[in-house]
Amino acid sequence: MIKSVLPKQQFPNMSKGTQTLERFIFWSRWLQAPLYLGLIVAQGIYVWLFMAELGHLVSSVISAGGHISETETMLVVLGLIDVVMIANLLIMVIIGGYETFVSRLDLDDHPDQPEWLSHVNAGVLKIKLSTAIIGISSIHLLKTFINAANISEHTIMWQVIIHVVFLVSAFAMALVDKMMNQTVLLTKH
Repeated sequence: MIKSVLPKQQFPNMSKGTQTLERFIFWSRWLQAPLYLGLIVAQGIYVWLFMAELGHLVSSVISAGGHISETETMLVVLGLIDVVMIANLLIMVIIGGYETFVSRLDLDDHPDQPEWLSHVNAGVLKIKLSTAIIGISSIHLLKTFINAANISEHTIMWQVIIHVVFLVSAFAMALVDKMMNQTVLLTKH
């Protein structure tokens, strides 16, 4: 434990092989960079899907002379909101994950730096991701309730159960995170 806190110079007996292995292990975090680049490609696909769905909505309104049902409009708009929330989730994972696990982003003086990025860590990222997933699940559940006449009770029941599991999981993660933070504060004093 003490060894990892103290500088390498205080351990002249550390073998060259051990130092090389440690540097290689530390370098391996860069293997995640292509994963984040892949998520950026997925983000681009979601932008494409959003624009296509928006185009379908606009063309439906135009072809129907401005008279489409409120339910149909609401379902499409909820689908658009769903895409936006998934895109937000992707941004949190891409930026927060890269910052937390790969390398610091040099954005301290950037005027568009997201507020949450200044205090991101694995715990904060986990809570933000779980709340985003709950938001996405809520949109899906709302779409299901609006379209309930066309969906089996069995499907609705399972969607509600899954949503409740997401809620309970997020609550449990937040509770554990709070308890861990309190433990850290107590050990510092």
